[in-house]
Amino acid sequence: MSDYPRFTLNRGMVILRCKQPFADWLNANDPMPRNFTLAEINEEGNVFLIPSYDSPVDPVEIHQDAVKWVEKRWRMFFEHTLNDWLTDESLWPKNRTLKMFREWFVVEFNSMVWDMGNESLAVEDWDEFEEGDGLLH
Repeated sequence: MSDYPRFTLNRGMVILRCKQPFADWLNANDPMPRNFTLAEINEEGNVFLIPSYDSPVDPVEIHQDAVKWVEKRWRMFFEHTLNDWLTDESLWPKNRTLKMFREWFVVEFNSMVWDMGNESLAVEDWDEFEEGDGLLH
């Protein structure tokens, strides 16, 4: 593969960045307090590939579309992020709402995703009941 960008994926991408209320909650509820800074929490976040502008279902073209797309699924994103930090659900905040989600997270969006790797893309399916080799192409 060339050292220059050549291949794009038919996806956009979002990253959820945590805001200070998330850091405050984490540091107050972590059974093994580590006193994370917001910068440390956001140092490495999950990247989520989402539909692109030409997707027949829920197309995402601009940042506002991405925010709408994420907010439509806010519960899943909220729980996924909480679980990344504390797997004990009894420690999670109760009565989570979209308003709380907006106060705790900011959505970053990029519409162009470039494949700079040399190997074929592979998907790891985290559903233990699914089988297959996971190769996309």
